[in-house]
Amino acid sequence: MRIFYTPTFLKKWKKLPLRIQKLAEEKEVIFRGNPFDSQLKTHKLHGEFKKFYSFSINYKYRIIFEISKKEKETFYFHFVDNHNIYNK
Repeated sequence: MRIFYTPTFLKKWKKLPLRIQKLAEEKEVIFRGNPFDSQLKTHKLHGEFKKFYSFSINYKYRIIFEISKKEKETFYFHFVDNHNIYNK
């Protein structure tokens, strides 16, 4: 599995509280094992985000990602933020 982090993701990452960064790193370990593990609550998004999926870091924070159409084991992490991410 390969994960690429977009510049937008990295910019948002730096602004996250350290405790959320650590929790997100733990969730990424689970993601690398199975992106659809029930602990992550991974789901397909709709509307303007229909090409993306989301998984939970915790009740408040999410990571929005895309699965490569050419390489199924390649993922692009686009955004990380709280639920307000859907209003941007």
